Amino acid sequence: MPLYTFYNKRSKKEFTEMMTISEMESYLKKNKHIQQRIQAINIVGGVSGISYRSDQGWNEVKSKIAEAHPTSPFGRANRRRGIKEVKTEQVVKKHMDRQRGKNK
Repeated sequence: MPLYTFYNKRSKKEFTEMMTISEMESYLKKNKHIQQRIQAINIVGGVSGISYRSDQGWNEVKSKIAEAHPTSPFGRANRRRGIKEVKTEQVVKKHMDRQRGKNK
């Protein structure tokens, strides 16, 4: 339930109550000397912590997607590769760059 801030015109005091929207509307209709005050809302941003990190299940799903599409940008960013695969890619890239240089 939300918190509402009210102002009592008779006592000139401000107070806060927790109630539903329908309760608040009926409360204001019954008590004409009370008016609702609008307050700034609290917004929480940039929260970090253990509960906001990816769990192991999600990491496994990302890994399976990356394995299925190894040449996609997602696959290159999220796939675990062995040292042999990394070295092979480096050699292939080196030779491809040499071949492109000769053809120009």
